[in-house]
Amino acid sequence: MNPHRKTYVANPADAQSKRGWWVVDASAKPLGRLASIIATKLRGKDKTTFTPHVDTGDFVVVVNASKVELTGNKADAVRFYRHSGFLGGIKERTLVQTVARHPELPITKAVWGMLPKGPLGRKLIKKLKVYAGPDHPHAAQEPKALEV
Repeated sequence: MNPHRKTYVANPADAQSKRGWWVVDASAKPLGRLASIIATKLRGKDKTTFTPHVDTGDFVVVVNASKVELTGNKADAVRFYRHSGFLGGIKERTLVQTVARHPELPITKAVWGMLPKGPLGRKLIKKLKVYAGPDHPHAAQEPKALEV
């Protein structure tokens, strides 16, 4: 082993200048597989400059979120809960009901579950842009198509 070779550690200013934009079409793609690829891009684990404690990832734009594929019996088995804070104030929705009302929420939640928790994860999730239809307002960034 060469004692003079040093391990590369990215600094935030370096990583920020090398960010790319990717667009993903979620039509007929399984939710979990799509989320894992998106999380990898957001985190920057596919780059040679990956550093665990620095945000080295890219921006990801997801279109057609309402057409994401749900395999198995997840449509009925997966439930989203929220609570008002009052007694008996728990609300429950199935995945199908959630996709009908907020099509971007299942993808966002699936990706959030695959990102690190804490300040870095909160910074990474802000680089994810999810849209229900085929249009998005990020054409000026010239996003490249990401095949899933």
